[in-house]
Amino acid sequence: MPTLQDTTDADLPTTPELDAPIQFNPFLPEFHNDPYPFYHQLRSADPVHWSDLIGFWVLTRYSDCVAVLRDTARFSADPHNWVGFEDFLQAQGGAGPLVLMQTKWMLMLDPPDHTRLRTLVTKAFTPRVVEGLRPRIQAIVDGLLDEIQNAGHMDLIAALAYPLPTIVIAEMLGVPVEDRNHFREWTRDLARSLDPITTPEIIEAGNKATLAFLDYFRVLVAKRRKNPQNDLLSGLIAVEEQGDRLSEEELLATAVLLFGAGHETTMNLIGNGMLALLRHQDQLQRLKDDPSLIQSTVEEFLRYDGSVQMTARTALVDVEIEGKLIPKGQQAITVLGAANRDPAQFPEPDRLDIARKENRHIVFSYGIHHCLGAPLARVEAQIAINTLLSRMPKLQLATDTFEWRETVTLRGLKALPVEF
Repeated sequence: MPTLQDTTDADLPTTPELDAPIQFNPFLPEFHNDPYPFYHQLRSADPVHWSDLIGFWVLTRYSDCVAVLRDTARFSADPHNWVGFEDFLQAQGGAGPLVLMQTKWMLMLDPPDHTRLRTLVTKAFTPRVVEGLRPRIQAIVDGLLDEIQNAGHMDLIAALAYPLPTIVIAEMLGVPVEDRNHFREWTRDLARSLDPITTPEIIEAGNKATLAFLDYFRVLVAKRRKNPQNDLLSGLIAVEEQGDRLSEEELLATAVLLFGAGHETTMNLIGNGMLALLRHQDQLQRLKDDPSLIQSTVEEFLRYDGSVQMTARTALVDVEIEGKLIPKGQQAITVLGAANRDPAQFPEPDRLDIARKENRHIVFSYGIHHCLGAPLARVEAQIAINTLLSRMPKLQLATDTFEWRETVTLRGLKALPVEF
């Protein structure tokens, strides 16, 4: 997460000529709109690529990404091990609220702290627990669609993809209904701070969002201490009060992470997936004809245009990958979006196939940091998409021009106008 201080768009490298050295530049507008041709080019020409622009190694092959993500002996999720971390902090005037909170997130920790924190929340997201949420998720979807059923058009993101996972995770945590709309801007600002290059403005917005989130959950935690409820936040408080298994700072940081991760990626899964489906009429008709394909459909959406495009690891020792040496302390970006389109792993990777077999994508990461919310995201998307197509069989795109959100690490639409 280097800081881009005085660089303008004009200073950034452009798409390389065929005879020029390839550059990884995820900030180009054309990359932002469709990164997959760039991934293919980089994977073919330089799959273990050093990026001068971001100061990281960039891995685009499935096998390399999996190898790094599962190798906890030689690669770390903790940014403190990155040789550039202190310079990063110095560039923004020291560790602010954003960094102090993020470094307590389990996704940025190694064992044993990662194991301890993950164990505390895993029970809330087991497949069995999530399956028990199906009736409630179905009721939420039906209620949201009831509100716009007679309108004939909607922004699918605003009407369904955003509110559904937001309501679900808010109810799980115990966030009151009237407070949920406060969080959209905060989570947007936190999402932008996850990119491999940030600006001082992004960091400042992330700091403000962090303080707002922490202040909110600090008040809610105090209420739950006095009056525990049957929710995840009360459960975490009970654990924290037992002793040293969870500190107050860890509790608050975990609450923010669960809320943000609990809706951001699922919102993008539903939005990206429905855009792909509506652009591929043969696959749309196939799912309408056979709704039982919904599980493989959602898996294909995750692979084809995933919510999470990349994640970073730091080398704990010198590591050689395909003749390239990644020195101790340098970071490697595992480009999950590229790995999920690797032809060595997925036949015809650029083809949307809702019945695809052997679909072992890694959009939820791999190894000990595999997303614990994956079962919930899958069920929410399955119910939302099948219900949508059942209730609105004439659903179609209302435009052929789409605007993507400004983030690089997370990929999602700002809006998805549809008619029905």
